[in-house]
Amino acid sequence: MTQQPIVLINAFEVPDGQDDDFLDRWQRAADALRSQPGYLSTRLHRSLAPDADFRFVNVARWESPESFRAATSAPGFRQVAMPYRFHPALYRVVREDG
Repeated sequence: MTQQPIVLINAFEVPDGQDDDFLDRWQRAADALRSQPGYLSTRLHRSLAPDADFRFVNVARWESPESFRAATSAPGFRQVAMPYRFHPALYRVVREDG
């Protein structure tokens, strides 16, 4: 049986006025992860409410928890400084519509 991909959901706390810096740093981190084994895809979402606690939320798909952990331990990823508070967690889809 083939294992289902896992989903990373990572919510970021980005203060007002720091969107451009955050987006630049996020892109560098995404570029570093894109070439890693097990990477499938990522999407960054921005809240429509400017006062949301988590103005940016990243949803990424990985082949396995192990591939995600290995990728985020790689030197190329570790060199990208992300000074914003973040709240990552790995999930498996348990129900799906469509």
